[in-house]
Amino acid sequence: MGDEMKPDLMQLHRELLLGNISSVALTKQALDAIASHQKAGGAAFTQVNAKTALAAARQLDAARLYPTPLAGLPLTISDGFDVQGQVTRAGSAALQSNPPASQDAAVVSTLRAAGAVLLARANMSEFSHSGLGLNPHHGTPLNPGDPARVAGGSSSGAAVSVALGMSAAALVADSSGSARIPAAFCGLVGFKATATLMPLQGCLSLSPSLDSVGMLAHSTSCCSVLNAVLTGGWMPAHVRRAQPPDLQRRRLYVTEDYLAEQLDPAVAQAFDTALTRLSKAGARIVRFDFPELRRISDMNAQGGQIAAEAWRWYRARLEGEDGGRCDPRIAKLIRQGANQSAVDYQDLLEQRRMLQDVAAHRLSMADAWLMPTVPILPPTLAQLEDDDAYTRLNRLVQRNSAVVNLLDGCALSLPLTSQIGLSVCGLHGRDTHILKLAAGIEATLAKAEGE
Repeated sequence: MGDEMKPDLMQLHRELLLGNISSVALTKQALDAIASHQKAGGAAFTQVNAKTALAAARQLDAARLYPTPLAGLPLTISDGFDVQGQVTRAGSAALQSNPPASQDAAVVSTLRAAGAVLLARANMSEFSHSGLGLNPHHGTPLNPGDPARVAGGSSSGAAVSVALGMSAAALVADSSGSARIPAAFCGLVGFKATATLMPLQGCLSLSPSLDSVGMLAHSTSCCSVLNAVLTGGWMPAHVRRAQPPDLQRRRLYVTEDYLAEQLDPAVAQAFDTALTRLSKAGARIVRFDFPELRRISDMNAQGGQIAAEAWRWYRARLEGEDGGRCDPRIAKLIRQGANQSAVDYQDLLEQRRMLQDVAAHRLSMADAWLMPTVPILPPTLAQLEDDDAYTRLNRLVQRNSAVVNLLDGCALSLPLTSQIGLSVCGLHGRDTHILKLAAGIEATLAKAEGE
């Protein structure tokens, strides 16, 4: 893929407005890259919309109308969102016989109205239920930096599509890290919004109380643009990009219990180096204890909220004639919900509320909460051949990111290396603040890296 797909969304938008590039050219480049990827055996996509994407691009170019920074840009949509006229498979073989969607998911409709070129459907972990990104039905998207390793999940195909320049950005869902884990493993920026910030109508849900809209792109600026368009907050004045905020005296909280356990040495070193650089830039690194997070392991012993809520929706499918077509590992995770009673589920909700109250108190003075996005490097495919290792590593990979969903917060993962991420997190409704602060952290770390 050419370098024209590498700049951030605002840069591409300006090039389109100036007539230096066309939507058709960008779309053709993306389709050429996809064709090369698939010819080489790549598995990033479940469906490519070549004809409709080119038609949309031609229409935009003919009108010379690019009203938002997404207009004319080829984007990837996770296979879990409804796209009118297409079957929503959610990475599964069991849903292939479903009828095509009668309308777009709410956020897909917003992207279409904004002029985005809906290029392709991205492969994913079946039903979004894994942080590893494996898919036995449609093939497993591989890590762009090391094909022996996973790309992370559940949005593995979306991450690969952006990392390899096959799309400008990607729309995904996030229940326990589906945007941030593959962002960390693939050297991208991934943002998970507060759950209620954007509607999930038309998204095949894994866990309604934990699901949220997410996105993958090359920079914090790109995620800010996507967030603004999807929430109706985009204004033409945003073309004049604001400078990243100064980090002087910003209070960046770090907890060394639970979230810092079992860190790979490379992750620990990258995280510590980032904290040192932020401190030198004037930020205040505030270390605090959050021992209550250890309760999460007990809360998830029987699958937690995700299993309880997923079982309610997927039970009929797993017990029906198509149940045998599901990935046995994913089916096993979902079936944990069958062992939970109504009392168990209510207890989980109460424990979640208690953790949210504790978090509100402990983080009341924080500008952001920093943590390694994933405690370890991307596992190898060979490591995951064993079922016990798969279960253990899947749980560990999702551990840190899932905390933010449980606390009903928002978070953005920045790349520290091509396979290690730093998460900038905030509590409910702090999305705009976190995006702005993350831009300052991103700029500070980039400057320090270049010195």
